[in-house]
Amino acid sequence: MRARTLVLLIVALGIGGAIWWLKRPEPIPVVLATVETGTVEATVSNTRAGEVEACRRAKLSTIAGGRIEYIGIAEGDKVTKGQVLMRLWNEDFAAQVTVAQRQLTTAQKRVAEACAMATNARREAARQKALQAKGFVSASAAQSAQAEAESRTATCQSARAAVAAAQAQVAAARATDDRTVLVAPFDGTVAKIEGKLGEYTTPSPPGVATPPAIDLIDETCLYVKAPMDEVDAPKITAGLPVRITLDAVPGRTWAGHVRRIAPYVQAVEKQARTVDVDVDFDDPAQARGLLVGYSADAEVVLAVRKDTLRIPTAALREGNSVLRYDAASGRLESRTVTPGIANWEYTEVTDGLAAGDRVVTSLEREGIEAGALVTPESPDAAK
Repeated sequence: MRARTLVLLIVALGIGGAIWWLKRPEPIPVVLATVETGTVEATVSNTRAGEVEACRRAKLSTIAGGRIEYIGIAEGDKVTKGQVLMRLWNEDFAAQVTVAQRQLTTAQKRVAEACAMATNARREAARQKALQAKGFVSASAAQSAQAEAESRTATCQSARAAVAAAQAQVAAARATDDRTVLVAPFDGTVAKIEGKLGEYTTPSPPGVATPPAIDLIDETCLYVKAPMDEVDAPKITAGLPVRITLDAVPGRTWAGHVRRIAPYVQAVEKQARTVDVDVDFDDPAQARGLLVGYSADAEVVLAVRKDTLRIPTAALREGNSVLRYDAASGRLESRTVTPGIANWEYTEVTDGLAAGDRVVTSLEREGIEAGALVTPESPDAAK
């Protein structure tokens, strides 16, 4: 009887064990990352694409309107400061300059004549005064000579004033003539020319933007202008290191530093409110050959921690907690950590974990929570 009972008990235990085995929860595959020491950087990046810009760029237009008579350059040409780039028809203004110059010449000759006569008159007045002192001439004769000298001196001064006025007229005529001429304000490269010989060009009226006649760029000095979110802008200061990348040159990074933070916020419709940050290349020679207008990204390094405990940022959950893998039980446990500086890749951990701990980075999978039975999955398998 006892033997039969024992057999039945063993059979029942076997059946129960089989049922438990068949119904046991399947371990969830998870990707784990090992807590280790390394470098963590706190960084901020532009919210939308920045661009490479020239330190000096001038969009030139003539002050006056008129017909294009001369274009001395072509797109892509190198020009020097002071070189004439474009000239409008200006024969009327040139004639006014000629008239003013001739009037100046006439006034200068009058000065020579009037002042020479004034000099002679002063000498005669002095001679008459000396003769009066010796009694050879009357006082009235001496006074008459003195009055003549003063009159001639006044005529000389008037003639000199006329010369100054004529010089001002020449300067005014030349300034009017210069309104029809475009000259290079600095050494650079001609990027764009609007207009052809014989066409009529007009300057932009107030409040109405029109294409410039010539777009001149100094490509020897380049920098990056990057729009940063207004929330990140207060963290950025001049001099901070920056990593610059360009879509046009994949796989390469340029070192730079923050030169300027704009003193105002840009509010572009349907876009985030941003602050422009100007970034200079640490080695300007490395930027030679880049095209103005290239789209660029700027990653500003706010702080750096070396040889610090870190975890992948993807492992951090809301509330500053992580799921730690317990190898002995195969289950996950929740750990609250104290994070330090962070970026999109790594987060510094100052408390709550130890080197060698393993935490879950595949938090998006169903069933991943504290107490869940899991099995480690290699990162390659996860990919």
